Amino acid sequence: MLTVNAVAATSATDPLVRTTVERRDVGPRDVLIEIRYAGICHSDIHTVRGEWGKVPYPLTVGHEIVGVVTEVGASVTRHQTGDRVGVGCMVNSCRECDNCKAGQEQYCLTGNTGTYASVDRDGTVTQGGYSTHVVVDEDFVLRVPESIPYEKAAPLLCAGITTYSPLSHWKAGPGTKVAVVGMGGLGHMAVKIAAAMGADVTVLSQTLSKKDDGLAFGAESYYATSDKETFKTLANTFDLIVNTVSAPIDMAAYLGMLRLDGTFVSVGAPPEPLPVQVFSLFNNRRSFAGSSIGGIAETQEMLDFCAERGIASEVEVITADQVDEAYERVLKSDVRYRFVIDIDTLR
Repeated sequence: MLTVNAVAATSATDPLVRTTVERRDVGPRDVLIEIRYAGICHSDIHTVRGEWGKVPYPLTVGHEIVGVVTEVGASVTRHQTGDRVGVGCMVNSCRECDNCKAGQEQYCLTGNTGTYASVDRDGTVTQGGYSTHVVVDEDFVLRVPESIPYEKAAPLLCAGITTYSPLSHWKAGPGTKVAVVGMGGLGHMAVKIAAAMGADVTVLSQTLSKKDDGLAFGAESYYATSDKETFKTLANTFDLIVNTVSAPIDMAAYLGMLRLDGTFVSVGAPPEPLPVQVFSLFNNRRSFAGSSIGGIAETQEMLDFCAERGIASEVEVITADQVDEAYERVLKSDVRYRFVIDIDTLR
């Protein structure tokens, strides 16, 4: 077992602490990664604070991981030492169910193995990327293109694929009108990716404070949802609305902005239910959907797509001792647009 430095939560309310976690020995199909940067996702905060259920404390979170391969198992063929790689929200799945065989490991019918807070194949609890090293099965390790800087690549492993997957599935592209709700870590990636796909993109945000950024990232229009006229102006407008916020919203108002056969898809995950009146769906034959991350193949596709089009996350790099402060700032929407931990500050 390899003992490595890490940052962990010990309860839902106490500050995170520096500690160590153990990584399994490198097996025949495993890859040992020296982590360079780890992004902070809102999911980390929900998990640490017990908002999504029971937490196996102490827990190290983080599922936006990039680094360098330093060791490979004897049977590894996909990666070699020195490779630039990444790890996202999952590190294993059953690989036998229909969904896994279809390349949709994120929807594994027996449940995929999350990068943190899941039971790993050896019976231990998985520990995430706020640490110096991680050992992962080669099939769940992604290649990070050379053209994307490490720190800007890290959030792509969650924020990037979480928005790319529904945009791809619902065929955002030329001739389609896409609205992005929220301009945070997920939202700014959704704007960049949808615009690069050729869609006509509108941002729907509480205020106009980030309008210049939204337009610079590729949006054609930007509206404040605090202005009730916005919902009247944009009624029956969009083919696809991607909701990135993790807070309750007026579902009827947003569904009213969908045109015929339009879809509202949530990728943000508020702890509270989102109430939907069925009559809001009847008009224009609207759909309300959810989308998780993407499968491994789709995540690699997303990374290559971003590299080819010069897309990367907008980040603020912090030290390992600034994570608690970063959490509070995320909750206040005080970041443009993703915090990334410099893991060298943990060594």
